[in-house]
Amino acid sequence: MNKEMIIAGLKARPVRTAVSILAVALEVVLILVVVGLTTGITTETAKRTAGVGAEVTVQPPNSSMFLALTNNTMPVALADEIRKLPDVQAVAPVQVLMNSQDGIEIVYGIDPVTFDAVTGGFSWHQGSLFKSPKEIVVDDLWAKAKSAKVGDTVELLNEKFNVAGIVEHGKGARIFTSMEGTGALTGQVNKVGVFFVKLKNPDQAKAAIAQLNQLLPGYTLRDVREFETLMTSTNIPGLGAFIQAVVVVALCIGVLVIFLSMYTTITERTREIGILRSLGASKAFIVGLIFQEATFVCILGVVFGILASFLTEKVLMAAFPTLQVQITVDWMLKAAVFALLSGIIGSLYPSLKAAKQDPVEALAYE
Repeated sequence: MNKEMIIAGLKARPVRTAVSILAVALEVVLILVVVGLTTGITTETAKRTAGVGAEVTVQPPNSSMFLALTNNTMPVALADEIRKLPDVQAVAPVQVLMNSQDGIEIVYGIDPVTFDAVTGGFSWHQGSLFKSPKEIVVDDLWAKAKSAKVGDTVELLNEKFNVAGIVEHGKGARIFTSMEGTGALTGQVNKVGVFFVKLKNPDQAKAAIAQLNQLLPGYTLRDVREFETLMTSTNIPGLGAFIQAVVVVALCIGVLVIFLSMYTTITERTREIGILRSLGASKAFIVGLIFQEATFVCILGVVFGILASFLTEKVLMAAFPTLQVQITVDWMLKAAVFALLSGIIGSLYPSLKAAKQDPVEALAYE
């Protein structure tokens, strides 16, 4: 009987029902897309760094975990000293630049021979390696996002570059040029921001870091495997607080919408509630009826919200190929719980108000 009453009540006011469902769906979309963006970007950044193939990174003292913020202050000649360590197989010195003309992009200035020794080489889609400081190699996602082809001229760091080749993504940066090219832009010749160190035995990272600490005391050394686990919202300063703020805002939206919807329902159905009370319906029955209706609206909102989130993910990744969105099962469950919680909180006062109505007054209500 309750099911029929709930469905009949929702059908009787289709516009209000639709708006309530869409608002709950918006709450779910807001949580999943924002969290998906932050998770996707951090996870993809970690995977690209690990994709270089090194087990250890060496950066200047007190460097950030974000390579884009690294200062190019280390002499490139340090690579020769690092190679002498017994556990080291190859070292790739890299100049790191951040291009902020059109979003934030990392540019690697590399020595192709040493970079290939660590990475195993690029997987080529088109073109070839740069042959001059004014040429760049880009990955396939960057090329797709910018509609760039081999031979095109693009602007980076307020300079014109020709696209020499397009490679498979996943080797650290999305844009590569020679160290001569990046050095000319920064004026920092023979200075680098990071050394990617490949070991003879990948499982000996701790031992290699101990050796590097003796060779380069004070420098920032990171185990790349641990770096991947560190790139989460709980370890990145401010990101966890940002996600919590988004969840709170989304929860407030859900609570307010359900509250207004249920409060309006109580007002419009005063006579119906009076009839139910006069027929012997208890206060608990009325409260339960309102809660069930709010829960039903929230469940529909959750379903539509999850579907809309996956649609938004596909649209964003199609429009911005370098943008990564990662919607996870645990956050889908969390979003569903938050939506249902907003329904419970939002319908609490209206349900109690409905239960307190006097049957005689309710029947006389016009």
